[in-house]
Amino acid sequence: MDPEIRSETYNSIIAIVGPPNVGKSTLLNQILGRKVAIISTRPQTTRNRIIGIYHGDSYQLIFMDTPGIHRPWTPLHESMVESAKAALFEVDVVLLMIEMPNPHPPEIPMVLESIREAKKDIILLINKIDKGAKEQLLPIIDQYQKIFEFKEIIPISALKRSGIDRVMSCIKEYLKPGPLLFPKDMFTDKSQEFFISEIIREKIYLFTRQEIPYSCAVGIELIRETPEKDMLHINGTIYVETGSQKAILIGKNGKMIKKIGKSAREELEFLFQKRVYLELFVKVEKRWTKDPKALRKLGY
Repeated sequence: MDPEIRSETYNSIIAIVGPPNVGKSTLLNQILGRKVAIISTRPQTTRNRIIGIYHGDSYQLIFMDTPGIHRPWTPLHESMVESAKAALFEVDVVLLMIEMPNPHPPEIPMVLESIREAKKDIILLINKIDKGAKEQLLPIIDQYQKIFEFKEIIPISALKRSGIDRVMSCIKEYLKPGPLLFPKDMFTDKSQEFFISEIIREKIYLFTRQEIPYSCAVGIELIRETPEKDMLHINGTIYVETGSQKAILIGKNGKMIKKIGKSAREELEFLFQKRVYLELFVKVEKRWTKDPKALRKLGY
């Protein structure tokens, strides 16, 4: 910030981008000190652009957690990648994340090309340094310095909060005079319905395998509060593409859907600090990941 410029408040918008599954959502959750983005060990868990707001004394840092940039193979993935690329033109600085165990994924040239088009400053974050040998770090830094002019290169472990203070110090250099863009009690731009649907989808990633998580979308039809019982009633529908996927998701005697529902309900009760009655249904929406109309209907 220019010391000659005086303003009561400041803000900055930051995009978190990178290949799938490098820890972007984990970083955002750690910075905010609360969960606003679901996490999974599976790639391409994040499908929507999620805004997380960090509130300082007289400033706000607005983070955009984006879907991993990768080569799309369905209209759903095209929507995810376009969302990530569009975010680059709206921000003040870009955090590009890679991971130490796999520092040169095939998506990197595509990511760097997108950032070059947006003409933004980039801070390179090398995540998961706790999962690699220390002697590997300097060669990785040297290799990336040769292919792009980064403003900073910072080794971090988002999961263990190592290096996050340095990241925050670098980001604050991009604060500019301006109004606070969000109320101080607001930490994400997403609705309650979206957040609940994401918690349910996270449990699907946790408990199911193969193509099932990638073929599921979650819609919330009802959220009704019963104050006298201090309870939330929630009805949600999980959409799949085939009857066989529906059978797997429900499970024998309803065992799988009960398992997903129980885990989601427990987390929602912890988050809302009240009892939750969660009822889940499973419905076949044929080829929804490839149908633009279905994608719009389901929020993609």
